[in-house]
Amino acid sequence: MIYLFLANGFEEIEALCPLDLLRRGGLAVTTVGVGGADMIVGAHGIAVQADMPDTMYRDAKPEMVILPGGMPGSKNLDTSRVVDSALRAAASNGGYLAAICAAPMVLGKRGYLRGKRAICFPGFEEYLDGATLADTRVVTDGKVITAAGMGVALEFGLALVAILKGQDAADELRRAVLAD
Repeated sequence: MIYLFLANGFEEIEALCPLDLLRRGGLAVTTVGVGGADMIVGAHGIAVQADMPDTMYRDAKPEMVILPGGMPGSKNLDTSRVVDSALRAAASNGGYLAAICAAPMVLGKRGYLRGKRAICFPGFEEYLDGATLADTRVVTDGKVITAAGMGVALEFGLALVAILKGQDAADELRRAVLAD
């Protein structure tokens, strides 16, 4: 299963655009509300109903864990034991870790970026422990996908679709949403 974690203060576009693209691509994605809530309020006051609160999260082998950025959303993700557990489970079982904007700091602080190329929102580079800063806006390095920020949410979402369903499926989706 694919999980997208939502914490109060998340960047709405960075969560909803990739979520929309993944679901349009036929992938099952469950949104998880951090902090025991299922109604999460984004950085710009947009409330989103998560599919479940993190108190219900139990997957020991997630296929992918996605972390949107935004502040204080990324800080809230960083302090969540459930997010930490999901990342550990995905990493130890061959799953993918994906983060955009400030959220790559969550991966970096836990060592998931060591020896990887990664990108983040400017000003968060210090948290990319052991990573080589990439010069592209979306980076896939092995099982880790990072992106620079809200302006590349569409490319980030399409990169996730490409990883999970193949480049042809991502290209078809790109054409279907007029992103070409």
